[in-house]
Amino acid sequence: MYNNPSITERIDSSRVIMEIRAGTGGDEASLFAGDLYRMYTKFAHNQGWKVKSISKNVFEVAAGLVPANLYAFLKNESGVHRVQRIPVTERGGRVHTSTATVAVLPVITDLSAGGEFNINPSDLRVDTYRSGGAGGQNVNKVETAVRVTHIPTGLVVSCQDERSQFQNKERALEILKSKLFLMQTERQKGSMDKLRQNQIGTGDRSEKIRTYNFPQDRLTDHRIKKSWHNLEKIMEGGIERILREFAK
Repeated sequence: MYNNPSITERIDSSRVIMEIRAGTGGDEASLFAGDLYRMYTKFAHNQGWKVKSISKNVFEVAAGLVPANLYAFLKNESGVHRVQRIPVTERGGRVHTSTATVAVLPVITDLSAGGEFNINPSDLRVDTYRSGGAGGQNVNKVETAVRVTHIPTGLVVSCQDERSQFQNKERALEILKSKLFLMQTERQKGSMDKLRQNQIGTGDRSEKIRTYNFPQDRLTDHRIKKSWHNLEKIMEGGIERILREFAK
């Protein structure tokens, strides 16, 4: 499937790929996923980092000229995030509970001669389709978007925000490489539990790592059993104080 990734591959700690997906909770879960996307991207912009969209709620963060070990700093955000709030469509004033999942993926770089992370082309299925949303003149006219499926593992990666099909394919393969690298790392640690389940669980409410309780204006991280208030500021990108707790 791939050759010697543990020996010849390294993590580019100055770049990460973040994926945010709706979990349980229907439309409210989708809205919450969008809220988390805005929270993380605003935080990144405030730090002077570069943010590049890959597809819906999937993006890359790069430190650029601002030195930072982004993977070490952000990897603890991986998991199930739970929100408790009254949806705007709720007429009875009831608090709904929904979830979204966050995965933080390292970007893998080849640092040794002959050390490429090789994926057998016969293990891949590549589909192209027309991009949606704002973009250049090619959007919605030609099939520039790419969806890559790694058949042995079932991992699927989509990319549509680059200008050409070639660029989208290259970016999708880069993300796939990161996912396969993490999978290999888990195997080397003796765990065979699926990459995505280890990263974000199934999305069930009971697997939460963090709860955003809007009626009580409180965010709680269940791993370190600590809470913070002023959710409005947090959702506007004010999460540094929370992230710093895991760096202690």
